[in-house]
Amino acid sequence: MKKIKFVVIGFGGMGSYHARDLIGKNEFVETYGVYDIDGAKNQQATEEGFNVFESYEAVLADEQVDAILVATPNDVHKDLVIQALHAGKHVVCEKPVTMSVADFDEMVEVADETGQTLMVHQNRRWDRDFLMIRELYQNQMIGELFQLESRVHGANGIPGDWRHLPEYGGGMVLDWGVHLLDQLLFLVDSPVKSVYADLSYVLGDPVDDGFVSFITFENGLRAQIEVGASNFMKLPRWYVKGTQGTALIQDWDLSGQVIKQVVTDEKVEPTPIQAGQGLTKTMAPPSEEMIEPLALPEGIAEFPEFYENVYQVINGLNEPVVKNQEVRNVLQLIEEIFESAEGNRVVN
Repeated sequence: MKKIKFVVIGFGGMGSYHARDLIGKNEFVETYGVYDIDGAKNQQATEEGFNVFESYEAVLADEQVDAILVATPNDVHKDLVIQALHAGKHVVCEKPVTMSVADFDEMVEVADETGQTLMVHQNRRWDRDFLMIRELYQNQMIGELFQLESRVHGANGIPGDWRHLPEYGGGMVLDWGVHLLDQLLFLVDSPVKSVYADLSYVLGDPVDDGFVSFITFENGLRAQIEVGASNFMKLPRWYVKGTQGTALIQDWDLSGQVIKQVVTDEKVEPTPIQAGQGLTKTMAPPSEEMIEPLALPEGIAEFPEFYENVYQVINGLNEPVVKNQEVRNVLQLIEEIFESAEGNRVVN
């Protein structure tokens, strides 16, 4: 098996992670080299033992290079990808692949014209917490889902430097929203019916530091997607409701629970509880006889890991797990979120 030789463009947080671990320790691909416009990053890569190129042109001219991994700020993805495709290189691009549907359409058109592979690193399709929800949804463990809440919360603000600036494609919709929205559309096999969103600007940056979006699908499922960068207490990573139960996954530690309704002809009424200054049966816990705790799903992907799939696609052995039409659908949804949120800003 001949490994695919990658050069990593951009040796920042994600680029160095690809070079060292995702590509560097993978049996299907290898890190052939690195290039960054920042001399200090190139020096760091050299000290870590990587082959460092002197320019992007030198990377594209090297016939030993099979593929490019683009891990730069978002605003230059399009030009770097198109140059690489024209140079006869396959390309994997970090998310978001670009900042508009129109730009992505141009990139895909060049890939089609040149016959090169273009894939986007939507890596969180492989997250165990997401795969658990996916298994629960597909197997209807708690009946048919009708409401889904997916969120990530942090309290450290917008990361890095360029992610604070709109001209580089900063902001949390593009940084984290693209992950949650990709998971959502990969999960739900139904067209989007409506979108409503609020963006948060409470930290004073010119880009959003969080958002909440309400998305309704034609099959009736309603989703709440939320990202926050100033949350000192987190809400659950996942909270989903089905016609026969409820499931919760607290965080990436995979703690959580699934409670399913017991279907029986003999309904046992709940015991009323004291609720503030009154009694309630409606909001009381269900009777123990009426519920059944279930084990969380395993959350194992039935599809190959990302770089194995890249190898398969380039060698004509399989179709992409992350299809370009799916990437386009996510970008379209992001544009609809920004359009919906115009005038719906939460500011300090």
